[in-house]
Amino acid sequence: MKEPDQKKTVLVVDDAPSNIQVVNSILKDHYKVRIATNGTKALEMVRVAPPPDLILLDVMMPGMDGYEVCTHLKTDPETKDIPVIFLTGQTDTEDETHGFEVGAVDYVHKPFSPAVVKARVNTHLVLRGVRQQLALQLLAIQKELETARQIQLSILPEVIPKIEGLDIAARYIPMSSVAGDFYDFIVVDEKHIGILVADVSGHGMPAALIASMLKIALAAQAPHAADPAQVLFGLNQALCGKFQQHYVTAAYMYLDMVKRTLTYAGAGHPPLLMWGKSSSGVRDVLENGFFLGKFKIATYSSVELPLAAGDWALLYTDGIPETANPEEVEFGTERFRQFLIAQQDCSADQLADNLLHEVSRWSGRSAGEDLADDITIVAVHVTGE
Repeated sequence: MKEPDQKKTVLVVDDAPSNIQVVNSILKDHYKVRIATNGTKALEMVRVAPPPDLILLDVMMPGMDGYEVCTHLKTDPETKDIPVIFLTGQTDTEDETHGFEVGAVDYVHKPFSPAVVKARVNTHLVLRGVRQQLALQLLAIQKELETARQIQLSILPEVIPKIEGLDIAARYIPMSSVAGDFYDFIVVDEKHIGILVADVSGHGMPAALIASMLKIALAAQAPHAADPAQVLFGLNQALCGKFQQHYVTAAYMYLDMVKRTLTYAGAGHPPLLMWGKSSSGVRDVLENGFFLGKFKIATYSSVELPLAAGDWALLYTDGIPETANPEEVEFGTERFRQFLIAQQDCSADQLADNLLHEVSRWSGRSAGEDLADDITIVAVHVTGE
């Protein structure tokens, strides 16, 4: 990178010595001027260090014309960001349009006006400097986001707990580098476990920071793991007053494999879904209080349900039913339930993967394309007596 006080380098490409002489006389006091008399020579000189900061390129040249030279420059990763200003005696709109199509940033018409040449060159060098500065800032932001992503991933469970009689799977798919979804476990012993899934309103860094607060807040609720209502009450007390523009929906269930029961409480969250071989469909379990983080006086209640071999329970965030296809039709609750009913005989991991694949297929998004919302699921299958 050049020092701030170092003159910028301008490469002038023209087959007419008189044009080169005029342009050189205009620019030589302010810039380092390098000369190429044809397109082939120009493509060689752009690779000579230091590369030019800007290229003034004649359109009409024998052999390789300016359009072809510009096309070569813009398809090469090493030269594509060098601004190209065409030098031309033509004033036809179609010719100028073609120049912009192949990557030129501007035109200077012959005969040359010194004021115009200086102004156009200065403007596009300033713009390139701004773009380079923005690119550096963007790179710094991306590095910070990657660090934040790694930190956020570190607060999620490293392994899925092993609980007698249960097959558990979890999936966490952020819509961007950092996300507002969160899940975690409170393992009491080999037959008792609490599971939390939460969704912070909004996206990006603020939501991710609030999600990270849930890690500490949930750990403090370990003594109350068997009481979902008390767990949500404790989380709400811990979060209230910590932020203004956001809130948190959450669902917590406690599985007791000695009593073979599931106890559930929610805080403004989509319902727990339960189904099994003995059931004719998917059951909504909705036991909701106020969402977390806004109302200090909020209280919560829980419901206890029996568990039998073959039963399923699914906690999830609203990114699944609200995923829309290219026609803006949401995946929806009914399609969601029909899909789950068809997954009776698979493992928890298979169900989680199949569900994510089905939602991705519905969305029509290509691999690597950002989701419209974060997605988190925790699937639990009761495996035996």
